[in-house]
Amino acid sequence: MKVVLIRVDKAKILVREKVISCIEKGAVAFVGIERDDDLTVLEEMAKKITHLRIFEDERGKLNFSLKDKNYPLLCISNFTLCANTKKGRRPSFEEAMQKEEALKFFEDFVMLLEAKGLEIKKGEFGEKMKIDLEADGPVNIILEIKNKNASHSF
Repeated sequence: MKVVLIRVDKAKILVREKVISCIEKGAVAFVGIERDDDLTVLEEMAKKITHLRIFEDERGKLNFSLKDKNYPLLCISNFTLCANTKKGRRPSFEEAMQKEEALKFFEDFVMLLEAKGLEIKKGEFGEKMKIDLEADGPVNIILEIKNKNASHSF
């Protein structure tokens, strides 16, 4: 699983020119679900995002998490994070989980985040979206958690 976590002052998602989700101060998570991901990976990533200290204290140190500040998280499923660019000039997405299964995993991931006390807004799975965000910092963090029990090799 790969996540790009971006600290924002505000963000919104549009589908077919209509705003479907928006937040003020908080974070945006672009979520790439890989074919070998399992519930353990989802739980580990949800815990990491919930408690990762990406917000500054009065001295400018990154000492507060989304949960500490009670800020919302805008989650956007983004299979292109799973791109393999090792060969050629066109990315391959064979490492991305298949759409039907990925939808269930994404919904499970959102539920895990909510169970940890986060306010979650989300994009529309499988839709072409326009994301308008105002990055704060910028603070952009790339998170990656692999399934330790994956059976295939590359």
